[in-house]
Amino acid sequence: MTNQVYILLGGNQGDVKETFIRARLLIGERAGDIMAQSPLYQTEPWGFDADDLFYNQVLLLKSPLAPEPLLDILLEIESVLGRTRNGKGYASRIIDIDILFYNNCILDSDHLTIPHPRMHLRNFALVPMADVSPEFVHPVLKQTISRLKESSPDQQRVFVVSDISIYPISA
Repeated sequence: MTNQVYILLGGNQGDVKETFIRARLLIGERAGDIMAQSPLYQTEPWGFDADDLFYNQVLLLKSPLAPEPLLDILLEIESVLGRTRNGKGYASRIIDIDILFYNNCILDSDHLTIPHPRMHLRNFALVPMADVSPEFVHPVLKQTISRLKESSPDQQRVFVVSDISIYPISA
């Protein structure tokens, strides 16, 4: 069975564009086929102060993996790309890979919550998600991504950095 998974890439340290290219290649090799991607966005940090703005991008992945094995692979990819976790909450990072949605699954385990529990409150997730799948219905909130974006309480700005055409889905 193939699963439809929406993934959010984020990061603000190092050569983030290059890190995203490498992340997409690794995700395509290890986790499934990337079917679509949003433009690349630059956003203000959310929940903390940082010197550098963040880059964000949403990917639509077709994956044969169950949610928790997929999470394990995504965490491994983060590690390969240089991410270290300090467990101290929000912080600048080289790469962050979050599962936003997995089919219409609702999951709350010790290691993973799907849909992502705060994505509907964050423009840096809603704006690129709306580019990829504006009519996707949030399985808990029962609203489309377009509607969630329109009613978002987040006041932080999201800027398009570039069209996706210069960032290939696969090599």
